[in-house]
Amino acid sequence: MVFLPLSDNIPGKRTPYVVYGFILVNVLVFIYEFYLDLFYPAKFNQFVNTYALIPRDIAHFENMGTLVTSMFLHGGLMHIFGNMLFLFIFGNNVEDSMGHIRFFSFYMLCGFAASFLQVLVGPSVAIPNLGASGAIAGVLGAYMITYPKAKVNTLIFLGFFVIVRRVSALFFLGVWFVLQLFSGDGSITETSAGIAYFAHIGGFLAGIALCFVFRKEVRERDERDKWDELIYRGYG
Repeated sequence: MVFLPLSDNIPGKRTPYVVYGFILVNVLVFIYEFYLDLFYPAKFNQFVNTYALIPRDIAHFENMGTLVTSMFLHGGLMHIFGNMLFLFIFGNNVEDSMGHIRFFSFYMLCGFAASFLQVLVGPSVAIPNLGASGAIAGVLGAYMITYPKAKVNTLIFLGFFVIVRRVSALFFLGVWFVLQLFSGDGSITETSAGIAYFAHIGGFLAGIALCFVFRKEVRERDERDKWDELIYRGYG
């Protein structure tokens, strides 16, 4: 079974500049990758090996800059399409809940957490890891916690049959995460078609944890509580 989100029912409150910026950078880098792969295959391979994340290097504290650069590389058209689709649909609301600067920091931290878990489970792996999937998984985790009752219009492929259903965000993202868990469990001992499932798992869990720190309404409520406590202590 394959399922893709088409839209949600939570309108954005403001323009998600950071989401659009991430999408733009990812697309531009992918166009450059495609150009190299088409006309200069050797340079393409060098480009990927230079800027993608290699777990063995990170485990030895080498090429640490690839923790950032690998988040903007993709392995193919379907890879970037799927990632940008999820970021576009779920990212705007998460950016709404945090604000632009906090969302930028949140996204990057989720990407780092995703990479570190992938390195932790495969510290000797020399295969390049690339893609925004880990950071976007963090966005999905934050969305599930912040908007669990949101409805997601979902395209579901059941063999030769294709249906569209409206499901809750909690169900959609919960099923997505469970699939990553089962796939990640299998990837410990088997080849997983080059998909870094543990990066997805790490990013998702980091997103759940970090959203409580970065969500604007949570920070504002905490500040109100601290102010109320000061008033109480001063006049109570």
